[in-house]
Amino acid sequence: MNSSTTSKKKYLLGPCALVFDSSKTGAWRVVRPKVDMEKCILCGICEKHCPTNIIEVIKKNQPDAGVHFDFDYCKGCGICANVCPKEAISMVPEKGEH
Repeated sequence: MNSSTTSKKKYLLGPCALVFDSSKTGAWRVVRPKVDMEKCILCGICEKHCPTNIIEVIKKNQPDAGVHFDFDYCKGCGICANVCPKEAISMVPEKGEH
């Protein structure tokens, strides 16, 4: 093979999604997470492990500090409660449930 010969790169062109949209899935949730802020150390482990990325941990000394959930998309899976090192998150029945 000649040193002046280079391998040709192939580029495949095709459809590409430019807009990503998701349905609000929180309506079928049976339990939801609740944070005990007296126990919570704002470590962010729950945020890192959330499979739907709906948790935001805002550190102390910030406006609106705390743990915030986007309940429109939270499925109530309980992973956040299971990974919390301080057991500050509990799963409580969704409002309206008996």
